[in-house]
Amino acid sequence: MSTGPSAAAGSQAAALRHVLSHLVTPLLMCVGMGLAYLGAFHAPEPHDLRVDVVGSGPSAQVLAQTLQDKGDGALSVRTVADRATAVDHLRTQDSYGAYVPGGSPELLVATASSDTSATVVEKVFTEVAAGQGAPLKVTNTAPTADGDPTGQGIFFLLVAVSIGSYASVAVIGGAGAVLALRIRAALAVVASLVVSVIGAVFAGPLFGIVDHGLGGVWAMAWLYSAGILLIGVGLHTFLKRWTTLGVMVLFVMLNFTSSGGIFRPELQPGFFGALHSFWNGAGFIEGVRSHVYFGGHALGGHLLVLGLWFMVGVVAMALAGLAERKRRAAAVPAEAAGAAPVPVRGAAEADERTEQRTEQRTEQRTEQRTEEEMEEAVGV
Repeated sequence: MSTGPSAAAGSQAAALRHVLSHLVTPLLMCVGMGLAYLGAFHAPEPHDLRVDVVGSGPSAQVLAQTLQDKGDGALSVRTVADRATAVDHLRTQDSYGAYVPGGSPELLVATASSDTSATVVEKVFTEVAAGQGAPLKVTNTAPTADGDPTGQGIFFLLVAVSIGSYASVAVIGGAGAVLALRIRAALAVVASLVVSVIGAVFAGPLFGIVDHGLGGVWAMAWLYSAGILLIGVGLHTFLKRWTTLGVMVLFVMLNFTSSGGIFRPELQPGFFGALHSFWNGAGFIEGVRSHVYFGGHALGGHLLVLGLWFMVGVVAMALAGLAERKRRAAAVPAEAAGAAPVPVRGAAEADERTEQRTEQRTEQRTEQRTEEEMEEAVGV
């Protein structure tokens, strides 16, 4: 039986290895968050930002072509016949600005679609109007609610709902790992319901981020949250202590940066713009914008995105159920073999085996507690 200083040194070395192995997760999070956030937000520049010039005569054509050439890919400029068509394009998010030239030039924008895009467009056409020696009148065709003057309140609502969701994954997947999968699935659905109600209270009564359509906002928040929780709890069966990192990659690093809540894809690198077309955060942001500000235009597509992510969660839970069933089936013969009588060749050998089993159980319990504490701390 190993006792004395050598055993203590071995215990210290094992504890150090255990700590170092767990430090890998926060360090990877640091690298991932830096790459994702700085890559997406550090230098926003427009590319193919759709704008209209109102008019069908030669002067409008020349202005549109000049802006297209001067922008060198920053703008995608087209001419439209009249102001009503330009307004319709803004209300269907088919453009992000429309310039009406003339003696009193006017710029039409829709800040509900994206305040940052509207700001970029306003800067461009303020210079155009100044070159023509006239002040620019700016008309907002789709303003945001009074409680969300910058239009970014929906993004921070997304952040709150996301944190509540993936932090709940850490609790249900870690502390609730001993529960049956069907109970964990039920907890995930209930947790998503609670998180979505909290989000609706934030969006409506508490901060006034939206001034109508609150029921639809709540429904999308629940669908979004349920997808995260089901995917996360399902992944925990396979990833164990790496679940927090996996969930943060999916629903923070790639999700927040591609959602369009701060900068639309036209102001971001192409990678994040591509994710915007099918990631769940973008489905939530654009779905809420469509529902609240644009009369439900293209809402079906955004709901489809959220629904597909929810179905991915259902599939993840089903696969987790199959994996856990196989593990239980494999554990039965092993337990039976372990219960068979084993001849003991001496009291000292028996004591050593007992001590080793005790140390293994203690290490497993310590690792599980460490995992749960880390997931809860980092997850929140």
